[in-house]
Amino acid sequence: MIIGAHVHSEKPIEAAHALGTDCIQMFVGDPQSWKKPPPRDDASELQASGLDIYVHAPYLINVASPNNRVRIPSRKILANTLEAAAAIGAKAVIVHAGHAEDGVERGFRRWWKVFDELDPPATGSVPILIENTAGGDNAMGRRIEVLAELWKMLADFDVGFCFDTCHAHAAGEDLSDAVERALEATGRIDLIHANSSRDEAGSGADRHANFSDGKMDPEAIAAMVRASEAPVVICETPWPAIADDLDWLRQRLSAQAKA
Repeated sequence: MIIGAHVHSEKPIEAAHALGTDCIQMFVGDPQSWKKPPPRDDASELQASGLDIYVHAPYLINVASPNNRVRIPSRKILANTLEAAAAIGAKAVIVHAGHAEDGVERGFRRWWKVFDELDPPATGSVPILIENTAGGDNAMGRRIEVLAELWKMLADFDVGFCFDTCHAHAAGEDLSDAVERALEATGRIDLIHANSSRDEAGSGADRHANFSDGKMDPEAIAAMVRASEAPVVICETPWPAIADDLDWLRQRLSAQAKA
């Protein structure tokens, strides 16, 4: 199990060294923009760095939307992000599941179209990891039972899954068995986001917090990480205390392994 962190995109290699990790998550463009990610001057350095790099897609992506002005640009920027991720040697791209304001059943079909239309030569065959989300009506990833139906629709494709502990807490899921139910729904957890939450359970708010001052029991977070059996763990908690979160999680998982 590799433990890493979401780092600033300006100097990701330096950030990884400062945190003592060989695994990072980063943006390759503006997370709040529809613009195509620009080529990175450090692409060759990132490829040669030896880091396991994961890319988070822009937050505004919603490929499940019934609105053409949202759905079509979402598919385009997702493809652009996959291309940019391939250019730096990234292992995968993580993208939020989105919302279908006209019902999740129609959202299932729209997600199917995303995978059906992917062009692997252009995108470098970089895997997509769909992430569970915190809130919203007709959300495609808030409820684990909806994720189960989405995975049935996407059964013909190799779809990866990212489980976020903060999002599950904010969604109001029972954390005592949320990981086990997510594994049953999706078949595997490729990456887990280990985050605490600024808000109470069931709030629907996607606001991460450090382990020391969040609303989640840190031991519950560590238990979910262990239960996920994910090969990769990424902390997305606020800086600079993210270093303390990484140290605590490493120590806790090591202690659990020895117990």
